[in-house]
Amino acid sequence: MEDARILAAPLGAGLLALLGHLPLGVQVLRRRIVFIDLAIAQFAAFGVLIVGDDADRATALAAGMGFALAAALLAAWLESRWPRQREALVGLLYVGGSAAAMLWASRDPHGGQALARILAGDILWAGWQDLAPLALATAPIAALAWRRPRLLDDSRVFYPCFAVLVSLSVPLLGLYLVFATLIVPALATRAARSPAVGLAVGVSGLAAGLAISLLTDLPSGPAVVLALIASALLARLMARARRPALHSGGDEQHDTHLP
Repeated sequence: MEDARILAAPLGAGLLALLGHLPLGVQVLRRRIVFIDLAIAQFAAFGVLIVGDDADRATALAAGMGFALAAALLAAWLESRWPRQREALVGLLYVGGSAAAMLWASRDPHGGQALARILAGDILWAGWQDLAPLALATAPIAALAWRRPRLLDDSRVFYPCFAVLVSLSVPLLGLYLVFATLIVPALATRAARSPAVGLAVGVSGLAAGLAISLLTDLPSGPAVVLALIASALLARLMARARRPALHSGGDEQHDTHLP
């Protein structure tokens, strides 16, 4: 009973992120700009890193959102200016943000620890009070993304929504888990052509990863990332097992050619 109480708020944080991230992740895959989530999340983390641990939560969130929006605007401009090179350019944006964060962290004796904490996150210790900013932003953006997904085709809608949700998710989940919640359920959704499968993969991965982290005292961010990947692989294997066998004239020699 005590374990369930501890996991309630972290699971709520993960579910909030999943509801907002899944349709955005599908859009990322459709646009073929997988680096965009890493780039914007990295700049959000950079903003949080700059204000430091002494800043209050509102200041840290504002800094992260400001840097994320700036990165999103730059990414949108790069996409419009050089559409054929957008994946490479957004990748360079991510590398540039990472390098800048590392240089900034090197100025502080504790900067390395702060950077590692932002990257890996520690969702297991998220409290209900920490969820309020993400919940307030997720409600309208998720409603828009799920009810009218075609609106996300407009870069003027997609990039600001993406920047806001990612910047609010990074302090709670960490950069690695933000990337995983954006990409893993979206991949499952596209493979199964069903958002329900993506949601199921996300929920099961979050629950399993948090439970493993709590029971084994392992870092929660990496544990959930690996659990999400394992959940997606399991879903894929189950889908293939349920796929009806294809026969040609009942001849068993064709079984070797089944997908």
